[in-house]
Amino acid sequence: MERVRLGNTDIEVSKLCFGSLTMTPAQANLSINEGANLIKYAYAKGINFIDTAEYYDNYQYIKEALKDIDREDYVIATKCYSYTRDMAAASLDKALMELNTDYIDIFMLHEQESIYTLKGHKEAIEYFLEAKQKGKIRAFGISTHYVAGVHGANELDEVEVIHPIVNMEGIGIQDGTISDMLEAVNKSHSLGKGIYGMKPLGGGHLINRYEEAFNFVKKIDYIHSIAVGMQSFEEVDCNVSIMENGSIPESLMYDLRKKNRKLVIADHCVGCGNCVSTCGHNGIQLIDGRAVPNSGCILCSYCAKVCPDFCIKIV
Repeated sequence: MERVRLGNTDIEVSKLCFGSLTMTPAQANLSINEGANLIKYAYAKGINFIDTAEYYDNYQYIKEALKDIDREDYVIATKCYSYTRDMAAASLDKALMELNTDYIDIFMLHEQESIYTLKGHKEAIEYFLEAKQKGKIRAFGISTHYVAGVHGANELDEVEVIHPIVNMEGIGIQDGTISDMLEAVNKSHSLGKGIYGMKPLGGGHLINRYEEAFNFVKKIDYIHSIAVGMQSFEEVDCNVSIMENGSIPESLMYDLRKKNRKLVIADHCVGCGNCVSTCGHNGIQLIDGRAVPNSGCILCSYCAKVCPDFCIKIV
């Protein structure tokens, strides 16, 4: 698989990034061995780049996979919510220890919203920059669901890598349209920042338009890599095929379509009720202040478009 340099960093990554959240107990609930084997399978297919986070609680999967992967050829990006120096130190130490590695390739602040939240994380940023000088991380960055988050990162030279939501419907973007996001990301690229997009399939809601949705992001030349969740060998094969060929063989597409999928509500649901009022099939309800899907759900994905916090995904 083709590899590219992430902006002005010295980090070379595959055009496809392994999104690791989907394998965790919160979603597919793979065993550690199953998850590690999946990561190794993807690496054998040319994917040398994995995205994780402290919040995902899945470092053990990657640690197990690294036993059979050339660490110097593999790129690990992780994220944390730390905002003080002590919190940042704890997050980095946790990642290094639980991944059993001497360095993290890309360490990011998770879900930044704007220049103001970045300023509120000043202590953590300073710590990570010091850690970079010591060789404990190779590049510093942010992930964001906000156009304003990208604009904020563009104001800071210290931010070398940006991980924004990019999909053809703009699902999950909290403060604008996909056009707004792409304009901001294009500016990031012109500043030399590394860009790897997230949610090309809109958290699973564009799965029925798989090729169209994936190719939309793939054709954006100022996005270096695309992170997509993978929870099976078939999904790895599909993603590799579309990245390399622009299409998926019918046999693979059949395997993808026959998978039983479900609606998953993230723990940070605040119970606003937008999804309930939008659903015409009474397929979701509020129980104890939290959205819960029921047997009426037909996976139409209308609920995802009205969720203000992008809590709703199909896995």
